[in-house]
Amino acid sequence: MADPRTTAVQVKSPIGLYGGGFMISREAKAVCEEHGLGPREFYFRGRCGVLGECEADVVTSVAVFFPSEHVRKSWENGRKMPVDQAVELYARACQEWGRRKLGGYDGCARIAELLEKVVQAASPVGAPLFAGWRAVPLAGDPPARAAQVMHVVRELRGGLHANAVLAAGLSPLEATLTADHDGTPLGGRSGEMVARFFEWPEPYPTPGPEVLARRAAVEEVTDDLMAPVFSVLNNNESDELIGLLRLGHGH
Repeated sequence: MADPRTTAVQVKSPIGLYGGGFMISREAKAVCEEHGLGPREFYFRGRCGVLGECEADVVTSVAVFFPSEHVRKSWENGRKMPVDQAVELYARACQEWGRRKLGGYDGCARIAELLEKVVQAASPVGAPLFAGWRAVPLAGDPPARAAQVMHVVRELRGGLHANAVLAAGLSPLEATLTADHDGTPLGGRSGEMVARFFEWPEPYPTPGPEVLARRAAVEEVTDDLMAPVFSVLNNNESDELIGLLRLGHGH
């Protein structure tokens, strides 16, 4: 029987993959090509557009792991698309990704049902992108709905994780360089490769033992923060969710 913390640990990898995979998908690329947006312009306008039309510093405050100048440039250049449209297209890319990746998996309806229960009960404190995405209407069909609600849960963990990183005294770059990226859409890339992908200027520092220890502790704290989120599920539901996501992960 999985307790809430075990559930948080067990589901973070598949939710990270299926809730974020659309961000670098062919579906997102197609939107960029159709509307003349750069990939990162669409990423910030779509993902962070739930904050409304705002200054770039507001976006930087939630896009914690990207350098501020890159956020500003991408956000400003993306203003050619209204934020409401960007959010709608971003949600649609997520939904279409879900249909392609999970369309043949019978567990999607139940995954969505269980995670919606989690999402509705969770506190939005400290996770503004989660709050914004929770308000976006969900798709009606199970594969698209499951992918979208996993994206919402991923934003919750991401917001709480950013808080844990900052509280540990790590810089966003240090956290990026020392993270295990296996449970992300970027796969098994090294920290340096991810930092480069995020547009952090080089050269990068070599993290010492203290930084590595802090980063390991941050992961534990993030799991601690996510545990209450899953307490809304009983043990049977938790076991069921873990099993469904494990099977879906291999789909």
